[in-house]
Amino acid sequence: MEILRVENLSKIYGKGETVVKALNDISFSVKKGEFVAIIGPSGSGKSTMLHILGGVDKPTNGKVYINNTDIYSLNNNDLAIFRRRNIGLIYQFYNLIPILNVEENISLPVLLDGKKIDEQKLKEIVKSLGLENRIKHLPNQLSGGQQQRVAIGRSLINEPAIILADEPTGNLDTKNSKEILELLKFSNKKYEQTLIMITHDSNIAKEADRIIKIEDGKIANA
Repeated sequence: MEILRVENLSKIYGKGETVVKALNDISFSVKKGEFVAIIGPSGSGKSTMLHILGGVDKPTNGKVYINNTDIYSLNNNDLAIFRRRNIGLIYQFYNLIPILNVEENISLPVLLDGKKIDEQKLKEIVKSLGLENRIKHLPNQLSGGQQQRVAIGRSLINEPAIILADEPTGNLDTKNSKEILELLKFSNKKYEQTLIMITHDSNIAKEADRIIKIEDGKIANA
């Protein structure tokens, strides 16, 4: 079943002689539960595309459908709600709230949505992340690998349709990178969550079900 469809997506910055086409008429689709790696050189448009897929940055032209919803037909408030409920974002630099502990950082999307925390779900995620003994720790009391685990937990707590990961292992050593990849693959299989990951690591890309290569704002292969 198709969960994501991108149609003729373009993103243009600047005007006249300074115009930059970050994305140039990109179209593709992703099936539910698929693990897709997006690769390409720096400046090729990978992160721009991920931000547009996540509802963070609007396209100049084109459409993004998630679960058959044209996300950019929504107003800003509805888009924010849709994004919080359907999209999990994981960044290279964690983006945790420094004054919140592990449990609070993971629970934040649910609380922002005005919902009650599913304690069993929270406990299950914390256990799968190996953070049982760290739930009251603040981010500055955690290692880089542990902080990224918290970021993964935060992306999972609302059971989103899609997880978008922008170089999630780029700031970690080899051991932690491998563990984070295994956690993402685990959530991909266990919760049937679609995983779209930007990576420069060819070994990580090879673990994906499919690789999409971006060059100069266009898809080189899919």
